Amino acid sequence: MPNFKNPSPPADAYCGRFAPSPTGPLHAGSLVAALGSWLDARKNQGKWLLRIEDLDAPRCISGADQEILRQLLACGLTWDEEPTWQSKQQERYKKALERLNQLQIVYPCTCSRQGIANALEARGVITPRNQEMVYPGTCRPHQIGAYNEVERSSTEVAWRLALPPELTIHFEDLVLGKQTQDLNREVGDFVLQRRDGIFTYQLAVVVDDAQQKITHIVRGADLLNNTARQIYLQRVLEYETPNYLHLPLVLDDHGAKLSKQTLASAIHTENAQQALQELRKAARYLGLRNLPDGKETSIAQWLLAATRAWDRKIIFS
Repeated sequence: MPNFKNPSPPADAYCGRFAPSPTGPLHAGSLVAALGSWLDARKNQGKWLLRIEDLDAPRCISGADQEILRQLLACGLTWDEEPTWQSKQQERYKKALERLNQLQIVYPCTCSRQGIANALEARGVITPRNQEMVYPGTCRPHQIGAYNEVERSSTEVAWRLALPPELTIHFEDLVLGKQTQDLNREVGDFVLQRRDGIFTYQLAVVVDDAQQKITHIVRGADLLNNTARQIYLQRVLEYETPNYLHLPLVLDDHGAKLSKQTLASAIHTENAQQALQELRKAARYLGLRNLPDGKETSIAQWLLAATRAWDRKIIFS
């Protein structure tokens, strides 16, 4: 197991990011995340970067990335450096996985999702629908060593991170306060590279955030459960740990998270008035009130007022 260093505090200069997946155009929920992260960066006089998370190619829709860029620009949410695409960062992820392999904390796994469910059921554990299953350790060897390049390059197995015993991660969310997660009880050894060779979100996002020197991660509360895993990976890879802020989710009429999977409608940004109306709706979810609502208000004027009004304390009020 690796020896941990105390994580260094992020650099003083603020650097945030918005990282949508191009599985469709932006909807109301993703605009809330984009606006919240943009306002937090601008209020703190920091940089705001755009990253397209297109690793899962089978789920990506051709042209969706360009439509997302167009929608953001129509809303006045400009970025400060050239956008990046995860699909072009494969070598970085490979090097990170190799580092973890050298530390002897990864192992191959042949379990299917159904196999994991069956193993849990045999132990009397029933996972509710749409809830993440805690990996029972079926493929975990008694002793974990380093694997050679031929073994690691196999596309027939997934690669999991072996967690040490009694691993509880504590962190402070800038709005939600103190958070705690027992990774063994609530997650189990998690996948870093899938059986089809695709690197997982958990590994890629940690590598990307470190490479781009992200200091503040502002994103939807649906990703709160991922944070402890990412902090643990940061520690193992000796990366700095950013500050985290999780925003409220936009829910549909049935109380479910608004998403592309639930056929959420794209925001309307064909003209400035439509874009401004979408921004106003997103601002209400973020707790912002008393912003300019006149027909003569420009997007630039509205964003300036929203930036001045931005206060992390009001998000969940």
